[in-house]
Order: sequence, then structure tokens, then C-alpha cells
Amino acid sequence: MIAEAFKRSISGIAFAALFTFIFITVLLFTKTEANVFEIWKGMFGALIMGIYFGSASLIFENERWSPLKQTIIHFFLSVTVWLPLALLLGWVPVGLIPIAIGLGGFVFVYAVFWFVLQSYFSKVEKDLNEQIKRT
Repeated sequence: MIAEAFKRSISGIAFAALFTFIFITVLLFTKTEANVFEIWKGMFGALIMGIYFGSASLIFENERWSPLKQTIIHFFLSVTVWLPLALLLGWVPVGLIPIAIGLGGFVFVYAVFWFVLQSYFSKVEKDLNEQIKRT
């Protein structure tokens, strides 16, 4: 289990590096000035979130929990990791309205990812069931 969490964390770091590269490329092509410390903070946060999301995917491997329970636990753990990090790194300013807007954005992005993954895995399940029926 620890080895699998480590492998998934490394995958999360790879995704964070890819997103950071894309972000820096956009800065480069738009000729946006950015100080190194701000880029470093963003990359640090992306790496932490990559490690978290990579390893937290193990929650969905627990077959004793229903998909609803897995999703609820994953969502609340995700908010628990993301919000303090977002506040600490300045991604979300401290204040009731900015936090509410930040949480709303987080919920929206989480819901989009959930919907896309749910649709994908439903299609995979349907395709596998059709293959089983044919054999």
C-alpha cells in the first residue's frame, strides 16, 4: 500500500510539473513579468496538490466503501488540503467573500472532474459488459 501511494504521488508530481510548465509557457508567450518567488510558490503548491491527489486516489480502491462514501471522503479531504494551502500561498485572499468564491470554484472544478471521470468509467464498464456478453 505504501509503495502504491508512493508511485501515485510520483505520478501526481509529474502532473504538477506538466501544469507548471504550461503555466510558465503561457507567461512566456504573453510576455507577463513574474517574480521567481511567486512562480516558486505556485510550483510548490502544485507539487503538494499533485502528491495529495496522486496518493488520495487510493481512497477509490477501498472496495468496502460505496462509491458515494469514497467520493465524500475524497472531497472533504481534498478541501482540507487545498483550502489551507490556497490561503497560505495567496491563491485565495483571506476574507469571507474570497474564501466563499474560492470554495465555489473548487467545488465547480471538482464536480467537472468527477463528472468526466464518472462518464469515462461508465463507458468502460458498458464496453466490458458488452465484451463479456459476446464471449
